[in-house]
Amino acid sequence: MGICTWLVLGGIAGWLASIIKGTNARMGLFANVATGIIGAMLGGWLFSLIGGRGVTGFNLYSLAVATVGAVILISIVQAIRR
Repeated sequence: MGICTWLVLGGIAGWLASIIKGTNARMGLFANVATGIIGAMLGGWLFSLIGGRGVTGFNLYSLAVATVGAVILISIVQAIRR
């Protein structure tokens, strides 16, 4: 995937994850994109461990994988901050 595609997919996934976790008011555009991109890597790695596919392109499956990874990432950060 190209850099622009990673940025768009990461931004959407990070934004969805921040809404799910209730942190949307504290996160800006950059934080959403960074969370989504790191979440996509984390989600892809976790899904490949359990026999699934990671991020495969710009599609709904990849958005779901990235969003799950971003939710896990936000949860880990929240647990560390407490």
